[in-house]
Amino acid sequence: MATGHQSVVYEMKKVVAKFGGSNLKKKEDIQKLVNVIKAYDRPMVIVVSAFYGITNHLIQSMEAVKSDESKIKTLIQFLLGMKEEVIRENFGQSEWADKTLKAVEKRIIELERYLTGIHYIGDVPEFVEDVILSYGERLSSLILASILQSKGIDAEEALPEEMPLVTDGEFGNATVDYAAAAKGVQKRLAADKIFVVPGFYGVSPEGKVTLLGRGGSDYSAAALARCLDAESLDVWKDVDGFMSADPKLVKCPRRIKTLSYTEAAELSYFGASILHPRTVEPLQEVSIPIHIGNIDTFEGMVEPRTVVQASETITEDIIKSVTYSDDFCILKLRGAGIGKKRGVLAKVTGVIDKAGINIKSVITSQIAINLLLSAKDIKQAYQLVEELELSAVTELSAIENISTIAVVGEGLLEQPGVAGRMFMAVARKGINVRMIVSGASTVASYFVVASTDRDVAIKAIHTEFFG
Repeated sequence: MATGHQSVVYEMKKVVAKFGGSNLKKKEDIQKLVNVIKAYDRPMVIVVSAFYGITNHLIQSMEAVKSDESKIKTLIQFLLGMKEEVIRENFGQSEWADKTLKAVEKRIIELERYLTGIHYIGDVPEFVEDVILSYGERLSSLILASILQSKGIDAEEALPEEMPLVTDGEFGNATVDYAAAAKGVQKRLAADKIFVVPGFYGVSPEGKVTLLGRGGSDYSAAALARCLDAESLDVWKDVDGFMSADPKLVKCPRRIKTLSYTEAAELSYFGASILHPRTVEPLQEVSIPIHIGNIDTFEGMVEPRTVVQASETITEDIIKSVTYSDDFCILKLRGAGIGKKRGVLAKVTGVIDKAGINIKSVITSQIAINLLLSAKDIKQAYQLVEELELSAVTELSAIENISTIAVVGEGLLEQPGVAGRMFMAVARKGINVRMIVSGASTVASYFVVASTDRDVAIKAIHTEFFG
């Protein structure tokens, strides 16, 4: 047994930082990224997205190679050319460039084998699609780790399958199993160095690659932060954090310094492109804050522009931000008494769910059932419901070309007069509101207008609450 004074060593928690495709467009972007990483001056985990536009190229190529083998070579040459340009631009020493290029070529040859398999069978199995789409991130992590090493930084690439970052096994839109993943993640990322991890995917319990949904690199970074019990998740963007409205639509939007987890989740769900909608999910239960940084205004200090955290703040005007999404359509079912006839809603939602279509919201009345769906799903959903031939449904229609506008803020449902101000501002502009939903969330209220009225409605509401 030790006696006398004992020194207690407190282990510093890691920071997980995520850099997106918008941070990986050109040479200057990568240099900014390196400068930010140097400024942390501590062991950390970096999660990267694919280089800008790469995932779309992979999606298009998968379809093309089914019938045209020459498209494989076209994609491979494009990737090699693009990566070589990035590598030659970012390495001062040719030996580092040559070494990295050789590793990239090896990884691209792996991708080529999968594409060749698609051509021979003329189809893209789900598990193959997930593997192929993960290569955008795998190439980013390999190159960035090598760039950091060439600059004397103690960095290492760590792949999700090496941990493993275990998911529920659903292809295309998996969820991380934190309990199953935590121990392996902690062990693989334990060393006092910088780890560079490709985002966007994990692995099933059987070891198969499963994507975490489109734009899922934010979510995978959040999942890693939870598994590591990180100090924070730092998401670096090329914008100034969350704003009171889209800077492209309104003059002088205000930067939001702090948001609650719920506010950030609702803003993301309704179209604010700062965070992937699922990013908050892993962190809210364990109160790990999210720091949003602006890489374009970085001047040597790691300072968040917006902090998302557990504490809730209510502002004088209640509303913190007004946002929008054009990715909504309405499937409307009409019929006398349809809202209270047993089994109608269950049959409709059942057939839609079986087809893998997500229902964003359901709004019912005595004579109508309204389903809010993603724009890409509306035609398939219409056909599925039409084929049910429900006697209670006398009219089935798909309402497209609409925008959903949401206002978000703590205290929204408790403060009288907020909704009145919002709808008066819209009414003064002569805008017809097609649907209103309030109460589903304690911090958000949203309504539907024609897409042509979207910009005017956003400006009117922003002027009403922010001047």
